[in-house]
Amino acid sequence: MDRASFTWKDGTWFEGNEPMLGPMSHAWWMASSVFDGARSIARLVPDLDRHCARIIESGKAFGMTAPLTADEIIALAWEGIEKFPEDAELYIRPMMYFEDGFVAPDLESTQFILTVFEAPMPAWGGIKTMISSYRRPSPEAAPTNAKASCLYPNVARAMMEARQKGFGTAVVLDAMGNVAEFATNNLFIVRDGTVQTPAANGAFLSGLTRRRVMELLTDDGYDVAEITLTLADLAAADEVFLTGNYSKVQPVIQVADTHYQIGPVAKRARELYFEFAEREGGRKI
Repeated sequence: MDRASFTWKDGTWFEGNEPMLGPMSHAWWMASSVFDGARSIARLVPDLDRHCARIIESGKAFGMTAPLTADEIIALAWEGIEKFPEDAELYIRPMMYFEDGFVAPDLESTQFILTVFEAPMPAWGGIKTMISSYRRPSPEAAPTNAKASCLYPNVARAMMEARQKGFGTAVVLDAMGNVAEFATNNLFIVRDGTVQTPAANGAFLSGLTRRRVMELLTDDGYDVAEITLTLADLAAADEVFLTGNYSKVQPVIQVADTHYQIGPVAKRARELYFEFAEREGGRKI
């Protein structure tokens, strides 16, 4: 995909898809990389501090020592953002990876890069979903406590399965058969006036947009609960919506054979989120 982009590595900004890895790079053949993603929408970057702190925490799950502090990553992100027009819709992606090692990585070979690229916000609209035949791994089977690249081939399988069947995304279950999330988004339902989301049990990443939406809805007077959700709970829901950094808040109008209307809670969650972005998303330094 041809997107305008800039990448920082070792003190230099490179324009375009500049090669950074070689065939002997550990991250290429062993998938030893972690990343994060923040959004810039017309120079508003909500929760950039949380995203930059999380990349460091993700690295710790692999034994990585971050070459930069969170504040340094924030400053670099703003450098990249300001290379684009003020109204640009962007994705900010810091990454850390291992360069050396044979199966087990050389912990001293941690590298850091940061890419900022054009990524238009998806339009608001109802999403149709299915139940994926793939499941999320347990924490004993994969580094589920990190935003790790090696987790995403399984995510991609769920997404491809859904799109091949005419759906936008898929509900993915955990190893126990309970609802974990959508393929690339966290999941919320509304039932009898209560907002519910799967309890963070280690099978999926508790997204930063998920947490922010939970906080905003709670402050707005909603009863928000993290609980174990089943497919029966989804079928009985009054409303379903998803959250994620890429598309923020989107309503779901179908899960398998169950259909829903775009509900008031999803609309309010999106409204609250963008009010927060306007209030808190500007540059702090």
